[in-house]
Amino acid sequence: MKTSLLFAALITAIGVSQASEEVTLQLVARDGKFFPPNLTAPAGKTIRIEISNAGNTPIEFESLSLRKEKVLGPGAKSVVVLRSPSPGQYKFFDDYNPATSQGVLTIK
Repeated sequence: MKTSLLFAALITAIGVSQASEEVTLQLVARDGKFFPPNLTAPAGKTIRIEISNAGNTPIEFESLSLRKEKVLGPGAKSVVVLRSPSPGQYKFFDDYNPATSQGVLTIK
């Protein structure tokens, strides 16, 4: 009985540790723009960017510096995961609206 309680406590501790190592950011694309256009996250963490397309046309989240791209149809949601990116600024844009849909992810 003690062994199973110890195992359960260990699994819970691992889950809490992994959760604290991850940061989730929200990004919404609408009418040819990103909201918010500037995102900030701490260094040394796994970063999840949850992207929602609230517009009526497709979008393509793209970041050359992060080497990520994701196409979303109208009303679609998706996630981009970054494993411990180095500190710095990473530009992103909507490849279908590059003149108006630009943003920056800052890792500090």
